[in-house]
Amino acid sequence: MSTPTSPGKPGLSVSPLAVALPAFGRIAGVRLAVGRAGFYKHERPDVLLMAFDDGAMAAGVFTRHGVGSAPVDWCQSAIQQNGGAVRALVCNAGCANSFTGPPGAEAARRTAAAAAHALSAAPEEVMLASTGVIGVLLDAAKIEAVLPEIAARLSPDGWAEASEAIMTTDTFPKGAVAEATIDGHTVRIAGIAKGSGMIAPNMATMLAFVATDAAISSLALQDMLGVAITDTFNAVTVDGDRSTNDTCLVIATGKAGHAPALEATDPRLSGFKVALRDVLMSLAQQLVRDGEGATKFVRVDVTGAASDASARKIARTICESPLVKTAIAGEDANWGRLVMAVGRADEPIRREAIAIHFGPLCAAKDGMVAPGYDEAAMSAYMKGQELEISVDVGVGAGRASMWTCDLTKRYVEINGDYRS
Repeated sequence: MSTPTSPGKPGLSVSPLAVALPAFGRIAGVRLAVGRAGFYKHERPDVLLMAFDDGAMAAGVFTRHGVGSAPVDWCQSAIQQNGGAVRALVCNAGCANSFTGPPGAEAARRTAAAAAHALSAAPEEVMLASTGVIGVLLDAAKIEAVLPEIAARLSPDGWAEASEAIMTTDTFPKGAVAEATIDGHTVRIAGIAKGSGMIAPNMATMLAFVATDAAISSLALQDMLGVAITDTFNAVTVDGDRSTNDTCLVIATGKAGHAPALEATDPRLSGFKVALRDVLMSLAQQLVRDGEGATKFVRVDVTGAASDASARKIARTICESPLVKTAIAGEDANWGRLVMAVGRADEPIRREAIAIHFGPLCAAKDGMVAPGYDEAAMSAYMKGQELEISVDVGVGAGRASMWTCDLTKRYVEINGDYRS
């Protein structure tokens, strides 16, 4: 696996799994190009077209948000209808096409039809994704007008431009790549993502597109993605808000040369599963590192819970507490706020057994302040950009890890000015 460092947000380092976007190279059977439809007042690319060779298979995990969106509805229906066969993906930034009723569904249909026409494919072989303001109808005519020109420029080397075209409030493009071996054949996995705020996936605003040249059925991809998503995209949160448009798609082109893997239980896929999880984890953590206004990258480990699910709920409550996050922003080791968050998670705990650590430093033990607690040492630790908080609740063997960031004044500024 390649591990060069990618460009990142000033002041925050980037996961070593992330690689510089120009180093992506190519995924056999994938071509990309971007263009401008005009969803933003300023001039910038806002439409991405990805084309896949015939025989490519797709799997997807989508938001569980109660409102959802037209592109999410389209993708879920298309994958079910065609068994995962895919020829294209169209993603636009600047308009979510969510909460737009039947006209939004028609705009999605028109977008898929335009891409299908440009690539001689069927509309149901086109995946869709949108990001931007909720409640604004997508102007499909703008996409229809620009797609033929974009399709004429499709290239296997368009990954860097693709990662930038899907950005909204992101401050840096996000990408990761990994390699694995199947039947002696080297297979490559490459992914891009966007997201900075409204990040708390439940399947972070979050879009992720991953492609591989491996030959894997849609069913096997779906099973592997469903497992990997739990501890990657579903284990990060910026602000606790979930998007109507969260989408993670994985496409396998089958060009690597090995015999197809039809089931996720195929032992040949053991290395591929690790590589896929690595790519998803890197992308997910990059979302947190780019959290709107973020200055701290924080890992929260919860142990001693009644179950792993209970530990995840406690960890998420800690990560999404405004009081915890603002204390981190202020570099204040206010461990009492952690106690508050643990208690309001409404999960089984033993008050007299709770222990809290900031990195190697013990703040609380046996349900009270730790003997030898050193406020100065804690304050010094909190000045770091990479922080680890661990909490044991003293009930059982359940454990979970999540990643989050701090909550700063800049977050308020960004979201207060979002539409203006």
